[in-house]
Amino acid sequence: MNNRKHNTHLSQSDIALKIEALVQAIEHSDTPAFRITHKRSGYERVEETRLSRHFTSVQQMFNLFDDRVPYDYSEHLQAFREACDDIGLQRSPNGPVCMSETGTYWLSHHQSMNELTTRIRQLTREQWYRRRDKDRSDLARQQEISVCNYFDAVSEIYSRITIVRVDFHYRSEAQARLRIEHVFDDLDRLIAKHRCNPLFDHLIGHIYSVEQGDRNNGGGYHIHAAYFFNGNEVRGDVFKAIQLGELWEDITHGKGYMYSCNHDKGQYGEECGIGRIQREDRAIRRHVHKAVKYLVKAAQHLRVRPEGARCLRTGQLKQSRRGRRAIDRAYMT
Repeated sequence: MNNRKHNTHLSQSDIALKIEALVQAIEHSDTPAFRITHKRSGYERVEETRLSRHFTSVQQMFNLFDDRVPYDYSEHLQAFREACDDIGLQRSPNGPVCMSETGTYWLSHHQSMNELTTRIRQLTREQWYRRRDKDRSDLARQQEISVCNYFDAVSEIYSRITIVRVDFHYRSEAQARLRIEHVFDDLDRLIAKHRCNPLFDHLIGHIYSVEQGDRNNGGGYHIHAAYFFNGNEVRGDVFKAIQLGELWEDITHGKGYMYSCNHDKGQYGEECGIGRIQREDRAIRRHVHKAVKYLVKAAQHLRVRPEGARCLRTGQLKQSRRGRRAIDRAYMT
C-alpha cells in the first residue's frame, strides 16, 4: 500500500471528514479493505481494493479519539470509534493492529483493517446509525422554523431593522491546529462582547451557528452569524460588518477573518434579505427567512463537538405587547 500521505498532519476537521468518507464508503460496498493472499513462504500478498485509499490516514483517525475533551460524535465517527473498541485496535509502528479472533496472536495491519471494515459495516446496519441522518434533518427543519420565528419576533417590536450577515472563518494555517472547543471558546468571547463593546449598543437580536464545511467546501470550522440592529439608530450595515470583522480578528489574535454578505448585497437582486428593512414591507420577510435559514442547513453539521455544546444560539428579546406572541412562537420551537 502506498503511504505517501501517512505522515501528513491533518486538522481535526479534516480527520473527522475522512472518517465520515471511510464509513460511508464501507457502508455502500461489500469489499474488504485489502485482498490478502498467503504465499508458501509465509509472506502475505496484499492487493488494494476501492476501499484501500480511505485507510491512508487511519492512524490519525484512530488518534482522534484521545478523550482529552468529552465529545459528541456524528453517527459516522461513532461507528468508527465503536468498531475500533470492539476489535481491540491498538497503535503500532506500521499502522493500527488488533489481535486474532482467538486472541492468540497479532494480525498484520492489513488484516486488522479488514477486521475493522467488517465491524464498521455491521454497525452501519444497526437502527441507531440509520436513524441519525433523519434525526439531523428533522432538527434542521425545526431550527429553520425557530430562526424564522425569531426574526418575526424582532420585526414585530422594531419598525426598522438593519440586518448584518457575516461568516467568521479561520485562516488555513490556524485551521491546521484548530480544535472544535477552540471555536466555541472564541464564540463565547464574542458573545461576551455584546455587553461591553459599543459596536453592539443598538443590537436587538442575533443568531450564531457553529458549522463545519463539507468535503467539497474546504471542510473547516466556521461560524455563521446574523445580527439585527435597531434600524432607527443604525444605518450603515457595511460599516457594522467591517467592525465585526475587526473584532473577530482581535478575538482570534489574527487567526480569523470575516466574510461579509452585506458588502455585495447586489448579488441577491430582488431577493435581498439583508441591510436596512422596514417592518411595513411584509414581502421582504420571505427573503430574510431565506437568509437566516442558511444558518441552520444540515449539510454543514459538526461531526464532532464538545459534549452538550449548543451549535445554534439566539439572543433574548425584550418583550412588549406587540412582540410577546411572536416571541412565544420563536421559543416554543
